[in-house]
Amino acid sequence: MSAHRYIFVAGLHRSGTSLIARLLAEHPDIAAITDAPVPENEGCYLQGAIPHTARHGVPGHFATDPEQHLVEGSPFDRLETKLRLQADWAPWFNADKPWRVEKSPVNLTRMRLLQSLFPLSQFIIATRHPAFTNEAMRKWVDVDAIGFCPYWQAAHDIVLADIEYLHGAMIVRYEDLVEQPERIRRAMFAFLDLPLCDTAQPVTNGNLKYCDAAQRSGVCYPGLGYAPGASHGPLQIPVRHPLRAIRERVEGVLSGNSLADQTG
Repeated sequence: MSAHRYIFVAGLHRSGTSLIARLLAEHPDIAAITDAPVPENEGCYLQGAIPHTARHGVPGHFATDPEQHLVEGSPFDRLETKLRLQADWAPWFNADKPWRVEKSPVNLTRMRLLQSLFPLSQFIIATRHPAFTNEAMRKWVDVDAIGFCPYWQAAHDIVLADIEYLHGAMIVRYEDLVEQPERIRRAMFAFLDLPLCDTAQPVTNGNLKYCDAAQRSGVCYPGLGYAPGASHGPLQIPVRHPLRAIRERVEGVLSGNSLADQTG
Protein backbone atom coordinates (compact mmCIF):
# COMPACT_ATOMS: atom_id res chain seq x y z
CA MET A 1 0.00 0.00 0.00
CA SER A 2 2.84 2.35 0.86
CA ALA A 3 4.32 1.95 -2.64
CA HIS A 4 1.50 3.88 -4.27
CA ARG A 5 1.98 7.55 -5.09
CA TYR A 6 -0.84 10.03 -4.95
CA ILE A 7 -1.85 12.80 -7.30
CA PHE A 8 -4.20 15.15 -5.50
CA VAL A 9 -6.37 17.31 -7.74
CA ALA A 10 -7.60 20.44 -5.98
CA GLY A 11 -9.73 23.43 -6.89
CA LEU A 12 -12.95 25.27 -6.15
CA HIS A 13 -16.18 23.78 -7.38
CA ARG A 14 -16.80 24.31 -11.11
CA SER A 15 -13.10 24.84 -11.81
CA GLY A 16 -12.38 21.76 -13.95
CA THR A 17 -11.18 19.33 -11.30
CA SER A 18 -13.35 16.48 -12.60
CA LEU A 19 -12.12 16.94 -16.17
CA ILE A 20 -8.49 16.94 -15.05
CA ALA A 21 -8.99 13.79 -12.98
CA ARG A 22 -10.60 11.99 -15.92
CA LEU A 23 -7.74 12.97 -18.24
CA LEU A 24 -5.17 11.69 -15.76
CA ALA A 25 -7.09 8.47 -15.15
CA GLU A 26 -6.77 7.51 -18.81
CA HIS A 27 -3.11 6.72 -18.19
CA PRO A 28 -2.41 2.98 -17.72
CA ASP A 29 -0.27 3.69 -14.64
CA ILE A 30 -2.86 5.85 -12.86
CA ALA A 31 -5.78 4.44 -10.87
CA ALA A 32 -8.85 6.52 -10.11
CA ILE A 33 -11.93 6.13 -7.96
CA THR A 34 -14.81 5.03 -10.17
CA ASP A 35 -18.44 4.04 -9.65
CA ALA A 36 -18.40 5.12 -6.02
CA PRO A 37 -21.75 5.98 -4.39
CA VAL A 38 -20.64 9.55 -3.71
CA PRO A 39 -20.71 12.83 -5.66
CA GLU A 40 -18.19 12.94 -8.52
CA ASN A 41 -16.22 9.98 -7.09
CA GLU A 42 -14.63 12.32 -4.56
CA GLY A 43 -12.39 10.62 -2.05
CA CYS A 44 -13.28 13.00 0.76
CA TYR A 45 -16.62 11.15 1.07
CA LEU A 46 -14.99 7.72 1.19
CA GLN A 47 -12.76 8.14 4.23
CA GLY A 48 -13.18 8.57 7.96
CA ALA A 49 -9.78 9.96 8.86
CA ILE A 50 -10.62 13.65 8.34
CA PRO A 51 -14.16 14.80 9.17
CA HIS A 52 -16.36 15.51 6.17
CA THR A 53 -19.88 16.40 7.25
CA ALA A 54 -22.59 18.68 5.84
CA ARG A 55 -20.51 21.58 7.16
CA HIS A 56 -17.46 20.65 5.14
CA GLY A 57 -16.92 21.30 1.44
CA VAL A 58 -19.86 23.70 1.11
CA PRO A 59 -19.54 25.58 -2.23
CA GLY A 60 -18.81 29.22 -1.59
CA HIS A 61 -17.78 28.62 2.00
CA PHE A 62 -15.24 25.85 2.66
CA ALA A 63 -12.11 27.43 1.20
CA THR A 64 -12.11 30.41 3.54
CA ASP A 65 -13.21 28.53 6.66
CA PRO A 66 -10.16 28.65 8.99
CA GLU A 67 -11.13 25.31 10.55
CA GLN A 68 -10.82 23.61 7.17
CA HIS A 69 -7.35 24.97 6.39
CA LEU A 70 -5.29 21.94 7.37
CA VAL A 71 -1.50 22.17 7.31
CA GLU A 72 1.52 20.26 8.54
CA GLY A 73 1.50 20.00 12.34
CA SER A 74 -2.31 20.01 12.57
CA PRO A 75 -4.03 17.45 14.84
CA PHE A 76 -4.57 15.27 11.74
CA ASP A 77 -0.87 15.19 10.88
CA ARG A 78 -0.18 11.77 12.33
CA LEU A 79 0.44 8.23 11.19
CA GLU A 80 -3.07 7.12 12.16
CA THR A 81 -4.58 9.56 9.66
CA LYS A 82 -2.39 8.30 6.83
CA LEU A 83 -3.12 4.65 7.57
CA ARG A 84 -6.87 5.28 7.80
CA LEU A 85 -6.91 7.20 4.51
CA GLN A 86 -5.00 4.41 2.78
CA ALA A 87 -7.27 1.72 4.20
CA ASP A 88 -10.50 3.57 3.38
CA TRP A 89 -9.44 4.43 -0.16
CA ALA A 90 -7.80 1.10 -1.04
CA PRO A 91 -11.01 -0.72 -2.09
CA TRP A 92 -11.74 2.00 -4.67
CA PHE A 93 -8.40 1.89 -6.46
CA ASN A 94 -6.83 -0.68 -8.77
CA ALA A 95 -4.00 -1.96 -6.58
CA ASP A 96 -1.88 -2.92 -9.59
CA LYS A 97 -1.32 0.68 -10.70
CA PRO A 98 1.50 2.65 -9.05
CA TRP A 99 -0.24 6.05 -9.12
CA ARG A 100 -3.57 7.03 -7.59
CA VAL A 101 -5.45 10.20 -8.47
CA GLU A 102 -7.82 11.56 -5.85
CA LYS A 103 -10.00 14.55 -6.68
CA SER A 104 -11.90 16.56 -4.08
CA PRO A 105 -12.46 20.33 -3.98
CA VAL A 106 -11.51 20.33 -0.28
CA ASN A 107 -8.00 19.23 -1.23
CA LEU A 108 -7.51 22.94 -1.92
CA THR A 109 -7.31 23.65 1.80
CA ARG A 110 -5.56 20.40 2.75
CA MET A 111 -2.57 20.34 0.41
CA ARG A 112 0.03 21.02 3.06
CA LEU A 113 -1.41 18.34 5.34
CA LEU A 114 -1.67 15.82 2.51
CA GLN A 115 1.96 16.47 1.57
CA SER A 116 3.03 15.86 5.16
CA LEU A 117 1.07 12.59 5.22
CA PHE A 118 2.21 11.50 1.74
CA PRO A 119 5.61 13.14 1.12
CA LEU A 120 5.91 11.87 -2.47
CA SER A 121 2.49 13.13 -3.51
CA GLN A 122 2.06 15.74 -6.24
CA PHE A 123 -0.65 18.34 -6.62
CA ILE A 124 -2.49 19.65 -9.65
CA ILE A 125 -4.45 22.77 -8.80
CA ALA A 126 -7.35 23.69 -11.07
CA THR A 127 -8.34 27.33 -11.42
CA ARG A 128 -10.92 29.12 -13.55
CA HIS A 129 -11.41 32.83 -14.15
CA PRO A 130 -13.52 34.17 -11.26
CA ALA A 131 -16.01 35.77 -13.64
CA PHE A 132 -16.71 32.43 -15.31
CA THR A 133 -16.68 30.49 -12.05
CA ASN A 134 -19.17 32.96 -10.62
CA GLU A 135 -21.58 32.37 -13.50
CA ALA A 136 -21.10 28.60 -13.45
CA MET A 137 -21.89 28.54 -9.72
CA ARG A 138 -25.25 30.28 -10.09
CA LYS A 139 -27.14 27.02 -10.46
CA TRP A 140 -25.72 25.81 -7.14
CA VAL A 141 -25.71 28.85 -4.84
CA ASP A 142 -26.88 32.46 -4.67
CA VAL A 143 -23.56 33.91 -5.74
CA ASP A 144 -24.67 37.50 -5.21
CA ALA A 145 -25.88 36.85 -1.67
CA ILE A 146 -22.69 35.12 -0.55
CA GLY A 147 -20.33 37.44 -2.42
CA PHE A 148 -18.80 34.66 -4.48
CA CYS A 149 -16.14 36.69 -6.31
CA PRO A 150 -14.55 38.04 -3.10
CA TYR A 151 -14.69 34.49 -1.75
CA TRP A 152 -12.96 33.21 -4.91
CA GLN A 153 -10.20 35.78 -4.50
CA ALA A 154 -9.71 35.08 -0.79
CA ALA A 155 -9.55 31.34 -1.50
CA HIS A 156 -6.84 31.80 -4.11
CA ASP A 157 -4.86 34.09 -1.83
CA ILE A 158 -4.64 31.05 0.46
CA VAL A 159 -3.66 28.82 -2.46
CA LEU A 160 -0.83 31.09 -3.58
CA ALA A 161 0.46 31.25 -0.01
CA ASP A 162 0.25 27.47 0.51
CA ILE A 163 1.87 26.56 -2.80
CA GLU A 164 5.15 27.95 -1.50
CA TYR A 165 5.23 25.02 0.94
CA LEU A 166 4.65 22.31 -1.67
CA HIS A 167 7.44 20.31 -3.29
CA GLY A 168 5.47 19.19 -6.33
CA ALA A 169 2.63 21.41 -7.56
CA MET A 170 1.30 22.55 -10.91
CA ILE A 171 -1.48 25.03 -11.60
CA VAL A 172 -3.74 24.18 -14.54
CA ARG A 173 -6.06 26.98 -15.59
CA TYR A 174 -9.34 25.81 -17.08
CA GLU A 175 -8.96 28.36 -19.87
CA ASP A 176 -5.61 26.92 -20.94
CA LEU A 177 -6.91 23.38 -20.75
CA VAL A 178 -9.92 23.96 -23.01
CA GLU A 179 -7.94 26.11 -25.45
CA GLN A 180 -4.90 23.81 -25.69
CA PRO A 181 -5.95 20.40 -24.32
CA GLU A 182 -3.14 18.42 -25.95
CA ARG A 183 -0.43 20.78 -24.70
CA ILE A 184 -1.81 20.76 -21.16
CA ARG A 185 -2.12 16.97 -21.19
CA ARG A 186 1.53 16.74 -22.25
CA ALA A 187 2.52 19.13 -19.49
CA MET A 188 0.62 17.24 -16.80
CA PHE A 189 2.17 13.90 -17.71
CA ALA A 190 5.60 15.52 -17.97
CA PHE A 191 5.02 16.88 -14.45
CA LEU A 192 4.37 13.31 -13.29
CA ASP A 193 7.32 11.99 -15.32
CA LEU A 194 4.99 9.66 -17.21
CA PRO A 195 4.82 9.06 -20.96
CA LEU A 196 1.93 10.54 -22.87
CA CYS A 197 -1.02 8.20 -23.41
CA ASP A 198 -3.90 8.13 -25.86
CA THR A 199 -7.07 9.95 -24.91
CA ALA A 200 -10.76 9.47 -25.60
CA GLN A 201 -11.87 12.16 -23.17
CA PRO A 202 -13.62 15.07 -24.91
CA VAL A 203 -12.58 18.55 -23.82
CA THR A 204 -15.14 21.25 -24.52
CA ASN A 205 -15.11 24.92 -23.56
CA GLY A 206 -17.74 25.30 -20.88
CA ASN A 207 -16.99 29.02 -20.64
CA LEU A 208 -18.74 29.73 -23.93
CA LYS A 209 -22.22 29.53 -22.42
CA TYR A 210 -21.32 32.21 -19.86
CA CYS A 211 -19.47 34.68 -22.10
CA ASP A 212 -22.05 37.48 -22.18
CA ALA A 213 -22.39 37.79 -18.43
CA ALA A 214 -18.74 37.06 -17.62
CA GLN A 215 -17.37 39.61 -20.08
CA ARG A 216 -19.34 42.37 -18.36
CA SER A 217 -17.53 41.59 -15.11
CA GLY A 218 -14.68 43.73 -13.87
CA VAL A 219 -13.38 41.08 -11.51
CA CYS A 220 -9.74 40.13 -11.98
CA TYR A 221 -6.89 38.31 -10.26
CA PRO A 222 -3.47 39.30 -11.63
CA GLY A 223 -1.70 36.63 -9.58
CA LEU A 224 -3.11 33.99 -11.91
CA GLY A 225 -3.16 36.12 -15.04
CA TYR A 226 -6.89 36.82 -14.89
CA ALA A 227 -7.89 40.24 -16.22
CA PRO A 228 -11.19 42.19 -16.28
CA GLY A 229 -13.74 41.30 -18.93
CA ALA A 230 -13.18 37.56 -18.36
CA SER A 231 -9.87 37.69 -20.24
CA HIS A 232 -6.56 36.17 -19.26
CA GLY A 233 -2.88 36.65 -19.94
CA PRO A 234 0.11 34.36 -19.36
CA LEU A 235 0.37 32.37 -16.15
CA GLN A 236 3.52 33.48 -14.40
CA ILE A 237 3.61 30.94 -11.55
CA PRO A 238 6.27 28.31 -12.25
CA VAL A 239 5.77 24.60 -11.80
CA ARG A 240 7.16 23.31 -8.52
CA HIS A 241 9.09 20.04 -8.53
CA PRO A 242 12.22 18.92 -6.66
CA LEU A 243 13.91 17.85 -9.92
CA ARG A 244 15.08 20.64 -12.18
CA ALA A 245 14.87 18.38 -15.24
CA ILE A 246 11.16 17.86 -14.63
CA ARG A 247 10.53 21.56 -14.08
CA GLU A 248 12.34 22.44 -17.27
CA ARG A 249 10.53 19.77 -19.26
CA VAL A 250 7.11 20.99 -18.13
CA GLU A 251 7.97 24.63 -18.74
CA GLY A 252 9.28 23.67 -22.16
CA VAL A 253 6.01 21.98 -23.07
CA LEU A 254 3.99 24.93 -21.83
CA SER A 255 6.13 27.42 -23.70
CA GLY A 256 5.92 25.47 -26.93
CA ASN A 257 9.52 24.25 -26.99
CA SER A 258 9.54 21.69 -29.78
CA LEU A 259 12.11 19.40 -28.09
CA ALA A 260 10.14 19.26 -24.84
CA ASP A 261 6.95 18.68 -26.80
CA GLN A 262 8.44 15.47 -28.21
CA THR A 263 9.02 14.04 -24.75
CA GLY A 264 6.88 10.99 -24.08
